[in-house]
Amino acid sequence: MRHAKKINHLGRKDAHRKAMLSNMATSLIMHKRISTTLAKAKALRTYVEPIVTRSKEDTTHSRRMVFSELQNKYAVTELFREISPKIMDRPGGYTRILKTGFRKGDNAEMCIIEFVDFNETYTVDKSKKKSTRTRRSSKKAAAPAENVATESPAAEVEAPAAE
Repeated sequence: MRHAKKINHLGRKDAHRKAMLSNMATSLIMHKRISTTLAKAKALRTYVEPIVTRSKEDTTHSRRMVFSELQNKYAVTELFREISPKIMDRPGGYTRILKTGFRKGDNAEMCIIEFVDFNETYTVDKSKKKSTRTRRSSKKAAAPAENVATESPAAEVEAPAAE
């Protein structure tokens, strides 16, 4: 029985798994989107989300704690400068997993894991949303009706009588 065994070992020893997740988290932070298997993406999500939450508070202590997980100062800088301001108001759920199909060689389920706020396809700015939104106007609806009314001879006869 596997009671209370929540961690997916991914077929690796502890040190190998930690190193792999650290490298994948660094790649995700640097590139904002990576392609991997579904099992690794789910394990990476549980690994990287607490790190991103810690980056909301830009203190020396939080930077050192993030560096102890990632071991890459460029990724730490990228996380605190680029990612942290964008996710500041988000209460969690910083990553998204999109399934892409199956790998040809071993039929492993593949996916893309990405930061939610860095995909322009799914993210809509409030200012852009207002500018692209169109509303139906009564003028546009009334204009074709007037043209139709003036084209028919019966409408012309009735129009002066109505005035």
